[in-house]
Amino acid sequence: MPQLVDSSRPNSATVPFSASILKPRTSSLASVTSGNWSGPWTFPISSPPATAQRANPRSPNSPMCPRTSLISSEAPFSNRFIIYERALKALPGSYKLWHAYLRGRLEIVRNLPVTHPKYDTLNNTFERALVTMHKMPRIWIMYLQTLTEQKLITRTRRTFDRALCALPVTQHDRIWEPYLVFVSQKGIPIETSLRVYRRYLKYDPSHIEDFIEFLLNSSKTKHRLWLELCDLLTTHAPEVSGLNVDAIIRGGIRRFTDEVGRLWTSLADYYIRRSLFEKARDIFEEGMTTVVTVRDFSVIFDAYSQFEESVIAHKMESLDLSDEEEEDIQEEAIEEDEDIRLDVDLCKSKHKFERKIFKGFWLHDDKDKDLRLARLEHLMNRRPELANSVLLRQNPHNVEQWHRRVKIFEGSPTKEILTYTEAVRTVDPMKAVGKPHTLWVAFAKLYENHKDIANARVIFDKAVQVNYKTGSSG
Repeated sequence: MPQLVDSSRPNSATVPFSASILKPRTSSLASVTSGNWSGPWTFPISSPPATAQRANPRSPNSPMCPRTSLISSEAPFSNRFIIYERALKALPGSYKLWHAYLRGRLEIVRNLPVTHPKYDTLNNTFERALVTMHKMPRIWIMYLQTLTEQKLITRTRRTFDRALCALPVTQHDRIWEPYLVFVSQKGIPIETSLRVYRRYLKYDPSHIEDFIEFLLNSSKTKHRLWLELCDLLTTHAPEVSGLNVDAIIRGGIRRFTDEVGRLWTSLADYYIRRSLFEKARDIFEEGMTTVVTVRDFSVIFDAYSQFEESVIAHKMESLDLSDEEEEDIQEEAIEEDEDIRLDVDLCKSKHKFERKIFKGFWLHDDKDKDLRLARLEHLMNRRPELANSVLLRQNPHNVEQWHRRVKIFEGSPTKEILTYTEAVRTVDPMKAVGKPHTLWVAFAKLYENHKDIANARVIFDKAVQVNYKTGSSG
């Protein structure tokens, strides 16, 4: 039996083993056939067929080998596109191929508008990649980032949900981070953001403070929206003169029962910007006499007082300028020898004529500084009365507030009598907060202190006829 020699051994004199057809040497064929062969077996080398090289994707010469077949990155992408598609068709599960291919497509659309058709092609390519790369978080993140840039809200949200379903929970933190950035952008519906944040808190409850901060920064109440609308209307008062701004803002005032001070001041500011100062004063007065909270009253009163102060300051400046003009006119009148009515310049003549003729008349006098100061002083003196009226609008049956109102008018018997009369007519003993009989007693003592005993008896006679609550007088 002839002995075979392993050609793969390094000390063998033969060449390495080949996968080609094994053939013994022709000269020794007869000896082998006759059984007299005693030498080692040797085989010739033959290269593999060219078809085998093309069929083997691991071959360096194979067009499907990514290491040798992809052309230079400086080449046009249209040329690389064909090679990428051929390689991915042969190796659809290659992460490196898909990653390089997608990065190349992202570079193409980097400087294009998001409405360009190439973005649709890019999105379709990502969808193809996720067929086999759905367990690769980096591919998901690349896709989600480009969808976020395209402002495709619904598609982006659904793709985020798909990524969370496809990836294991240990990799969800890589998806949640861009997900929260996405829902925090402007233009995302608040309901969508709230739902996503609630789901995130189930995944990581330690970020509850981030959720609270998001709510504080993003949520807007109807009252806040009305304030923004009022600010917009008042800031652009000349441009919106065609709108019924008064009706719009009053609609917001009727909608809310409190925190309407800003709305009243916005309406007054609208008329101030249109130089309708008397109308603005009417709005301030109406607001102060209709609000039901001290906070709203303070907002309106402060705005009203600041408005009056600014008007006085502006008037003082204008008076200084007018005084200088009068001095100039007097100097010109002394120097001029001709009659003012014979002035050639008719415009200047008319103006000077009016200044001379109407000077000193009250209707033409614009020096109403004292009147404006008196108006501001009157406003400040009315503050306690107006503030008390706000509290009585909250509860007109508060006996203590009526007593405080009478003290405001101390020293004015007429106003005290009118206040007591209004108090005993308004306060319902069954709903009163405090002791309603004290109003009648104080009312009668007021007449008694002014030596009017007859009216004091009349007040007591009416007081005993009132139906009080049982035990309220004790």
